[in-house]
Amino acid sequence: MTRKSIANFCALSLSLFVLWTAPSDAQTLPAAISVSTPTQQRLDPQAVLKQLRSSRVIYLGETHDSEADHRAQLEIVRSLYQQNPKIAIGMEMFQRPFQSGLDRYLAGASTETMLREFTEYDKRWGFPWEFYSPIVNFAKQNQLPVIALNTPTEVTRKVARQGLESLTEAEKRYIPPIAEIRAEPGRYRDRLRELFNAFHSGKGRSRGFERFFQAQVLWDETMADAIAQFLNQNPDRQMIVLVGQGHIVYGEGIPDRVARRIPQVKQSTVLLNPPAHFLKEEAIADFFWKTR
Repeated sequence: MTRKSIANFCALSLSLFVLWTAPSDAQTLPAAISVSTPTQQRLDPQAVLKQLRSSRVIYLGETHDSEADHRAQLEIVRSLYQQNPKIAIGMEMFQRPFQSGLDRYLAGASTETMLREFTEYDKRWGFPWEFYSPIVNFAKQNQLPVIALNTPTEVTRKVARQGLESLTEAEKRYIPPIAEIRAEPGRYRDRLRELFNAFHSGKGRSRGFERFFQAQVLWDETMADAIAQFLNQNPDRQMIVLVGQGHIVYGEGIPDRVARRIPQVKQSTVLLNPPAHFLKEEAIADFFWKTR
């Protein structure tokens, strides 16, 4: 199973589309924003931003092809930076072997075109660069770290085809130790099994699912490992993580795995423009951030 196929599974539960525009130099959030909790409590966006300041990790769960979600991310990042300039941005969109390409651009040693070339962005992520460039450039302008979180495509693809046991020592370089990769929790497995079966019209093989599940877990563990490593090395930093919603719902993808590495770490999950069926799930996230 290819990484593209894996992404398609995640996309099944993440489809939405909204429209929202805001001035690029906005210092306050647009009035159209509404923020609520899964218990349907409506909240003031500015009050939520102040509340988020106390979290060490803030996840902004996106739908990758939603331009509105990326605009919301930029405004939230700007607002959080105004509260606390000691932030970093973790991005699923870049893979860990290419951190140096990001660092060169942020240091002013390369152009945007070179950044995309050095990180192989178009080949490895492929969603419009224009969705993410304002966020990366905001980080550059304000000298903020941007952390490449994702597993190398080749590794995820190989695990989806052949399992974790097939990885060579060289392929393990950018992932956590195998002993730290835990195929859990059971509810997470069940949810992904349902998606897997739906994608295969109920004909998915058990062995195929186990490898798919290993690849998904590896994806989450690798990003959690990158987040935890950065936070441990930079105790004065707060991290804002840009990632697909499927990696943070119910805390079962990345957040629980970060908490396993950094006990008692305070984390907050924000779903941007979540689909209607998410709004009925009380434990799915801390906040729903809607721009329509």
